[in-house]
Amino acid sequence: MSRSDPCDPGLSLSPGRSVMAEPDYLEGDCDELIKPKKLINPVKTSRNHQDLHRELLMNQKRGLAPQNKPELQKVLEKRKREQILKAQKEEQEAHKKRSDLEIELMKRQQKLEQLELEQQKIEEEQENTPEFVKMKSNLRRTKQETDEEERTT
Repeated sequence: MSRSDPCDPGLSLSPGRSVMAEPDYLEGDCDELIKPKKLINPVKTSRNHQDLHRELLMNQKRGLAPQNKPELQKVLEKRKREQILKAQKEEQEAHKKRSDLEIELMKRQQKLEQLELEQQKIEEEQENTPEFVKMKSNLRRTKQETDEEERTT
């Protein structure tokens, strides 16, 4: 048997080849050798695995891939959330610790807002009243004014 024979099971090392032996059945069609078949993976052929794989592919195309983030990214996000919560908590504490001057200013502002609302309500009521009621109230005022002038004189 010669070294160039494809059916030769021995190692045929040429200067460009590695030390690892390559299978002889790839080089030529030798009917005398039994060619190995690729083993079937029972997990991949199972229906559940195929369905799960299909669902994962569809979710990835849609952008709904599972959130398997690296540990560093999780830690950084956690720190960021904690900083935001801490800032909000400090802001709330700052609102609680208002000085007496701030409290008085807030009270005055609330009073002014209430007075403005009352004035707006009165103006709206006056605008909504019929004209004859307005005229009647004007006549009463003028009559009262004239009566007061007569009493004083």
